Amino acid sequence: MGSRFDITIVAKDIPTAEAYIDSSIIEISRIENLISDWIPESQVSQINKFAGIKPVKVDRELLELTQRALYFSELTDGAFDISFAAADRVWKFDGSMDTIPSPEAVAESVKKIGHRNIIINEEEATIFLKLPGMKIGFGATGKGYAADKTKELMVSKGIEAGIINASGDLNTWGKQPNGDNWIIGITNPIKEDELFAAYELSGTAVVTSGNYQKFVMIDGKRYSHIIDPRTGYPSSGLSSVTVFADSAEKANGISTAIMVLGKKAGLKLLKKNPDLKGILIDDNGRIFYSKKFNIKEYKL
Repeated sequence: MGSRFDITIVAKDIPTAEAYIDSSIIEISRIENLISDWIPESQVSQINKFAGIKPVKVDRELLELTQRALYFSELTDGAFDISFAAADRVWKFDGSMDTIPSPEAVAESVKKIGHRNIIINEEEATIFLKLPGMKIGFGATGKGYAADKTKELMVSKGIEAGIINASGDLNTWGKQPNGDNWIIGITNPIKEDELFAAYELSGTAVVTSGNYQKFVMIDGKRYSHIIDPRTGYPSSGLSSVTVFADSAEKANGISTAIMVLGKKAGLKLLKKNPDLKGILIDDNGRIFYSKKFNIKEYKL
């Protein structure tokens, strides 16, 4: 998936742990072969290949993953959209861009984006993209899903505790060998070499989305790599969003969307969904918590 996976499990000895970690790697590879849009033979690549032409029959697993992505789109008023994969990359974050794209170029870049043009036939188990050239991709939720499925596999094999870290998409279960919960550090987006806080987790997933590692500065203004799929313009106002949820897939989808939605709409979204908790940090370093968030649970 082009991402680093760190797998930590509690086992009786090193050989046992290594065997289970090997099983985890196999599971992650299986998911990559299912959802990658870089592997020509994958089902996602086939969906994209036949956009505007015909529906593609897919595994139930991919169908349900897509259905959940569409749910995130509806929940966030389109701030999250897996059809963003079709966007023209008019914003460059490799140091090569020194002027912002024209309004015309930005408008053109998002013409083939639109989650309502993703048609699912549950009975036939098919996915159809209505527009020629349309694409879907699971860059935002795929890593989290892989972390969730790997955790599920380990639990099914009797592993009582561990952490799956898919490049920052974390899911945890059980406790450390000494009986303590796992402790997860959250980076301070204003000072990246410092932790904003450390949080105890057990059985919870957490994901942080931010603009502090990948961005471009033009005329003194920071432009984030997180793009609003509805407008084609970079998100602004928030430096970091951390979401706690029951799955890393959900936490990533929601944290990405809140970066786009901004503070006011993001906090409103968290308030309407009590199964989610969140921490928002704006570009000025101010910190906002979702309703009923217990800051006393933090350990600094």
